[in-house]
Amino acid sequence: MSPTLRARTAEILRRCYRYESPAVVLARAVRLLAAADGHLDAAGRIVTGNGRRT
Repeated sequence: MSPTLRARTAEILRRCYRYESPAVVLARAVRLLAAADGHLDAAGRIVTGNGRRT
């Protein structure tokens, strides 16, 4: 999957994460966001709506 990036997002990746793969940076960002939103437990497993981990 290759998402289309907005110009500002591409600029941030280019300037702030110059020596990292954009795909790796975006994957890390998605995991951090999912964890912050409570969709992942501490081990990185997805938490379903019924509280079960998958």
